[in-house]
Amino acid sequence: MKNLFEELNRDYRFKEGFHNCINCGTCTAVCPAAEFYKYDPRKIVDTVQTRDDAQIEALLKSETIWYCGECMSCVTRCPRKNRPGLVVMALRDLSIRLGYFTESEKGRQMLPLTHIMTDNILKYGYCIHPKSFRWEDHKESGPVWKWHTEHLEKSLERQGANYMGEGPGILRKIPQESLDELKAIFDVTGGTQRIRIVEEYSRKKAAEMGQSIQEYERNAFENSSDIHFNE
Repeated sequence: MKNLFEELNRDYRFKEGFHNCINCGTCTAVCPAAEFYKYDPRKIVDTVQTRDDAQIEALLKSETIWYCGECMSCVTRCPRKNRPGLVVMALRDLSIRLGYFTESEKGRQMLPLTHIMTDNILKYGYCIHPKSFRWEDHKESGPVWKWHTEHLEKSLERQGANYMGEGPGILRKIPQESLDELKAIFDVTGGTQRIRIVEEYSRKKAAEMGQSIQEYERNAFENSSDIHFNE
């Protein structure tokens, strides 16, 4: 693909978030992610401003664009009302569409994240659901959460939830009609296609790395090196 800047400029988030950055660094100063990660939103916007395809491509393949928490603290202080968080969203979208996300460790986490989040939404109607949160996958949550998952129904009942029950209430069962509507929304808005794109490029990368797609996804889910954090 030629002219990556113009491709970014097709994204409404980019148009909304990018306005002649003056490189003051205020966004970096207030950014929570920059406190922990090797992340500098000012440099991201500065790189995009060059309109240089090689630099933008390197950014799309980097770890950097996956550190942002999309909290939009940046826009609250920017004197030019730039929104680096929106610029990052556009970069992430383009990285996925071009398959560049598989070139970074954080980018490869898109596969398990996509499966976990979309499966929950389409199966249960929730982004996060107790049925898909296994303690074995999140041992860092500690013994209290282990006990909670082992006594899930009674625990939620004590908290007043209507867990997988009919009618209103927290964690209620979402009617199939509503789930069908969610699936239709995914189909119409490109969500279903996005899932397929992530899976397709992930399968190619798994083959390149000599892994099965199951090994690839598990490694992306479980492994994270120390290269991402500030010293």
